[in-house]
Amino acid sequence: MSQRYTITSLGWLLGERQCFSPHQDQRPDPQDISLLVIHYISLPPENFGGHYIDDFFQGKLDISQDPYFEEIKALKVSAHCLINRKGEITQYVSFNDRAWHAGVSQFQDREKCNDFAIGIELEGSNNYPFTEQQYKTLASLTKAIMESYPKITKDRIVGHSDIAPERKIDPGRYFDWQHYFTLLD
Repeated sequence: MSQRYTITSLGWLLGERQCFSPHQDQRPDPQDISLLVIHYISLPPENFGGHYIDDFFQGKLDISQDPYFEEIKALKVSAHCLINRKGEITQYVSFNDRAWHAGVSQFQDREKCNDFAIGIELEGSNNYPFTEQQYKTLASLTKAIMESYPKITKDRIVGHSDIAPERKIDPGRYFDWQHYFTLLD
């Protein structure tokens, strides 16, 4: 049986790890949450585990820890949630608020997807398959999001590459869309 998640009226997951990100603000229209964007992240690239993603989303990344961190030190980025390789969730931003995950983006002739999207990061890269536990957690979380934000339907779930194709490739070649959508049924 899959995990069932509960989202409070304030947009927070009950009982899941929270790590507040300052890289967020209010949505222009909180009633218009209507898109789910799936991403991947690993810090340093191709390395899994540790605290660097938390540090990055909190603006506390120690650039002396890896040469790559110098390249991203000025970025102010966040996602609503991260699902690590074990399938554990960390929430950084309330779903009701605007996380800074999509950047320059467009979906169905609408720009600024952060205004109306929820962003979920999977710990991973374009060089490794995602874990089964990540898929199960993502599917269960997606069901809870769709229940709380009914404007998000299956046809409004996309990858970062779908809304920013000139800039992004995530969730990448190893993300199994068919498997994910099967788990949603």
